[in-house]
This record gives sequence, C-alpha cells and structure tokens, in this order.
Amino acid sequence: SNILVGKPLMPAKMLYVQDEMISVNARVGKTSLIMSLVSEEFPEEVPPRAEEITIPADVTPERVPTHIVDYSGKDYTRLNNGIQLYAVNNKNSIDKVCLSIPLFLKLLTFSFGVVFRLPLILVGNKSDLVEYSSMETILPIMNQYTEIETCVECSAKNLKNISELFYYAQKAVLHPTGPLYCPEEKEMKPACIKALTRIFRISDQDNDGTLNDAELNFFQRICFNTPLAPQALEDVKNVVRKNLSDGVADNGLTLKGFLFLHTLFIQRGRHETTWTVLRRFGYDDDLELTPEYLFPLLKIPPDCTTELNHHAYLFLQSIFDKHDLDRDCALSPDELKDLFKVFPYMPWGPDVNNTVCTNERGWITYQGFLSQWTLTTYLDVQRCLEYLGYLGYSILAEQESQASAITVTRDKKIDLQKKQTQRNVFRCNVIGMKGCGKSGVLQALLGRNLIRQRQIRAEHKSYYAINTVYVYGQEKYLLLHDVSDSEFLTDAETICDAVCLVYDVSNPKSFEYCARIFKQHFMDSRIPCLVVAAKSDLHEVRQEYSISPAEFCRKHKMPPPQAFTCNTVDVPSKDIFVKLTTMAMYPHVTQADLKSSTFWLRASFGATVFAVLGFAMYKALLKQR
Repeated sequence: SNILVGKPLMPAKMLYVQDEMISVNARVGKTSLIMSLVSEEFPEEVPPRAEEITIPADVTPERVPTHIVDYSGKDYTRLNNGIQLYAVNNKNSIDKVCLSIPLFLKLLTFSFGVVFRLPLILVGNKSDLVEYSSMETILPIMNQYTEIETCVECSAKNLKNISELFYYAQKAVLHPTGPLYCPEEKEMKPACIKALTRIFRISDQDNDGTLNDAELNFFQRICFNTPLAPQALEDVKNVVRKNLSDGVADNGLTLKGFLFLHTLFIQRGRHETTWTVLRRFGYDDDLELTPEYLFPLLKIPPDCTTELNHHAYLFLQSIFDKHDLDRDCALSPDELKDLFKVFPYMPWGPDVNNTVCTNERGWITYQGFLSQWTLTTYLDVQRCLEYLGYLGYSILAEQESQASAITVTRDKKIDLQKKQTQRNVFRCNVIGMKGCGKSGVLQALLGRNLIRQRQIRAEHKSYYAINTVYVYGQEKYLLLHDVSDSEFLTDAETICDAVCLVYDVSNPKSFEYCARIFKQHFMDSRIPCLVVAAKSDLHEVRQEYSISPAEFCRKHKMPPPQAFTCNTVDVPSKDIFVKLTTMAMYPHVTQADLKSSTFWLRASFGATVFAVLGFAMYKALLKQR
C-alpha cells in the first residue's frame, strides 16, 4: 500500500506500507488498516486490494492532502517513507520484520544505486488480540537502525492508534529526523547546524551576536505567523539559561542558545518546529536551498534591462550598515567576510575593488557597495537573485521572493519613441586599440588618477567600472565596459546605450582603429558615440588617417573629440562621463544639439549643483550613521 502525501510548495511524498516482506500473504492486516482509517470502522470483509482513496487536507493532523493507493509492486525509487507492518500476536511475524529491515534497505540501495536513507516506521497491528506489548522485542532493532523513526502498536479492529499511525507516517515524510539529528552522538548533524547558523545570522539584524526580543518576535512571526508573549520569551530564555551558561547574553539569545533550543525540539520529538524554520528560510529535505527559493521566476523580454528598485536599495543599505561596525562608511576585508558568511562561497573577488569606488585603504565604500549590486543586477540578474536569496531578502523584506527587488525596464524602442527613459543604469562600451588608455578611462570614473591606477595588480584588473553620475540633477549609474578585443566585436558587444571611442593622442596609428570600428559597427546604428582623445597631457601627434579626428567627428555629426587625461594631481575630470551618460539618456537628441556648448553647459551645471547638494546630504547621513 502506498500513500502519496502532497503539500503546497512541496513535491508529492509517497509512503510505502508493507508487511514483513518475507511472505506476501503474511496477513498482518495492512489492507484492513487502510480501510479502518478511511471508514472509521473495522471491515467485516476485507477485499484483496483497496480502491484508491484521497483524504482531504482539512481532516489530516498535518493539514496535507493524502492519496492512498493499495499497491503491491516494488518500485522503491518512488518512495519517501516505509511503513513496516507486523502482527503483535505472531512471534514469527516479529522475527520476520526484524530480518526484513536490512534486506529492505539493501534493496533500496540497489534501486537507487547509492546509499539511501529512507525513514521507516514499525507498526505492530492486531494489538487487540494480546494483553502484552511487543516494544521490548522491537526496541533493540529500533536502536540498531537510525532509519527507524518510531514504532506504533495499533489495532485495525478497535481503531486503536490508527489516526496516530498515519500522523507519524506523514510526520516522518514531512519532518524527518535523519537529516537533522544523529541519535548515536545525541547532537545535530553538521548540515543542520550550518543551515541554522545562517538563519541565526540573517535574523540577527543588528549583528550584535544575539537575538534580542524584537528580533525573536520578528523571527517567530515570519516562521509561525504569531508573536511570542513577553512571558513566553522569558520562559524560553530561562530554559536556555538553565541548561547553557553562554546561551543568553545581554538578555538576548546567542547562537549557542539558538542551536540548543532546536536540539531540544528535536530530542523531544518536535521536529516540525525546526523543519518549519528551515523551510521558511528556503531549505529542502536535504538541507540545501531550493532552486525555487534562489531563482524565482522572472520574465525579461528582449531589449529590456534589469535594475534594483527602491526597496532593494533600502535592504542593501541595511545590510551595509549591519556590517559596517566601525561606521567609517566602508567595508574592511573582515567586515566584508563577515557579511558573506551567509553565502556558501565568497562571491566577490579582488577585481571588485577595481570595479567600484573604494576609500584610500582600498576598502569598498557605501557607494561602491551599491554600485557592485547594481552591476550584478544589470549583467547577471539570476546571480543577483541568488545573492539576495543568501542574504534572506524575501524573509527580512517580507516579500514573496527576491523577484520583487527587481525592476524590468521597458523596451528601449519605446524609450526612443517617447523620447524619454525610465532607466537608471546605462551601459557604455569603451573601444580602442591596446594601450590607448581605456583602462585609464574606466578607473577615472571611480575617481582614480594615474598614480592610484599604477598600484593595481595586473591579475586584479577589471573590465568593468560603475559609478553614479549626475545629469540635470538626476543620479544615474554609468557602467563602462572595456571591450578588450574590438577587432572582432560580437552582436552582443555592440548592444549598449553609448559608445566611447578612445584613441591615444601620442600614437599616430591610434585613431585609425577607432574610425574603422565606428564604420563597421556604429555608423548606421542609433547608438550615440563619443570620441575621446586620451593622454592629452602628452605631445599630440598627427594621426595617420585620411582626415583629422575633428573632421571625422564633424563629417559623421558627432561631438568634437574630448580631451582627457588621468595624469592629474587630484581626481580626473568627470566631464566625459557626464556627456556619455547624457547621450545615453537622450539618444533621440540631434547631433547638432550634442555639439552645442549650451546643451552640455545645462547638463554639467545641473550635475555640479546636485553633486554639491548630494555631498552635503551624504555628510549629514554619515554623522547620523
């Protein structure tokens, strides 16, 4: 007999109810057991096989629909649980069930090809026929096999423990002990400790190493939909204090105390409490985060991009503040490592420090932290969803999934038609021959002059840079991508919001490369292009091309070449970044307007004013933080 147990958001579960497996006709009462459960009376005539039966969720103790199928096959690969039946009034039946358990486990291993742990329940039927218990005989076999979850004696005839039997069967499937606890060692298994430790760190929202009353109440509400009364909170902490000297600190529950409580729940048969917590935080039966949790469905139509919304930025700000322990508005290597402890791996490499803004010590700043998240969302939104899942976004923000953190922008064609955009992130491909100064342009966006750039190790070089730029008083993200091999641009590499064509004023062959790439890929496109004359602090030589860079720009109705150098004492000029962002924001603006100095003056003036105001507000926020 098989029982399929299905639960919302969980795959269907199958329970396998069998006799002692040595003799198919042992007549231990499995069919009558099923019929007694359903009809609530003992059948006078027991058919060879029961019809398929579905028990609705509202009448089962675990509130899950139960589908019962009387099935005599041995397709073990479909099982989620085994119920071993024996007759308590028959010593041979008891002996056979003791012999059948190792055989059954071997068959499972053969069927799956791997060692497979299936929760088993021993059921002694026909207890109405004897005045003694079989438990003394069964207990040694229970202690020998950790797969055995529990043993129940019942009677199909007088309905004793019938409901309880199927309750334990459902519980063994939905809340198995095996993944959580090692009875021999009397402690939780490493995978369970690891999962609960991550849950504790997510729930410790002020990162002080304890769960205070507010954090415990929030945890209780999101996991069990009800807060704890003040006295109940104290009772919980008193239980921990009584058993663990360092389980409570500063009137808050420590990690040791949190793990102790769950060990206590499991030891007292309250596995469902721990499983409810684990599943609320995205874990499956193997204590792995489920794909549904990490990668919620998100539809992205063609020509649309992905950005973080306001709620996501607020969440990330809270995460930054939680781990910026010294309040210097930057994350030290230790603080960053602490932040990523809830991840199974370190997601950021040393190249990130050369992709976003850092302080003088090379630590990622608050602005750099948000920029890196913005970059990940734009380039690889699935990875962003995964990262937000590790941080517990859907739980802490009380959202259905991480997908609620993402804004999918509208088709770029609509932006062009309406002559306005709702986007906040703009991608600019930086193109030029090797050695022309592209890396310098990327690092200048992050405010680094040539002296700071020379400190970057070659193996830590980044081909991306992202920072905020102000245009007409609006804060936007400019994402620069160094297209290293421009000779063979793919279609994907030509998709961007603006193009920065860089040539070296001191290299006579440099501009010809830019002109050729422009004609091959961008001359007939609607993507705005800006020519940048890099290394303008050096002596300018005549370019070996049929016309000068200025004439080329005039001929193709582009703004004139922009002189640029990062060989400065202070921060390099950001004029070209304002222009690139403006061109990306307003691709419909005519080339005549782009060449107008008044147009750029308005954009730059707005950017300057807003930058000054923004810096003042930022300083005020720093004082508050």
